[in-house]
Amino acid sequence: MQLPTYFRYIAASGVSLCVDFALFMAGLSVHVLPAIAAAVGYLGGLVCHWLISSRFVFADRIAATGAQRWQQQALFAGSAFIGLALTMAIVGAFSAEGFDPRIGKLVAIAVSFQATYLLRKKVVFA
Repeated sequence: MQLPTYFRYIAASGVSLCVDFALFMAGLSVHVLPAIAAAVGYLGGLVCHWLISSRFVFADRIAATGAQRWQQQALFAGSAFIGLALTMAIVGAFSAEGFDPRIGKLVAIAVSFQATYLLRKKVVFA
């Protein structure tokens, strides 16, 4: 029995989130600006997420090689850019207002998770 797509996406996101948050915390530990540390973490998590999503979550919807595959990868990157922009904006705003950037990162995780899931399900892997 195969898990529903949303649950597989949650699992992929959990693994990718570990990569993301580890890089984010590493950046903060060496005094990188919080929004930049969030971006580096997000991008590391993104690479991990593509690898898992294309092989485990949406494997039955992956485009064949060639132009269709490149288009799908570009759309995935576009959805990631939206998630990245949300993440940087939220973490940057929290940090600018004097809040702990880790709290901002948690809020950003929730917001970008829903946004990117919907984009990937309805557009990228449609």
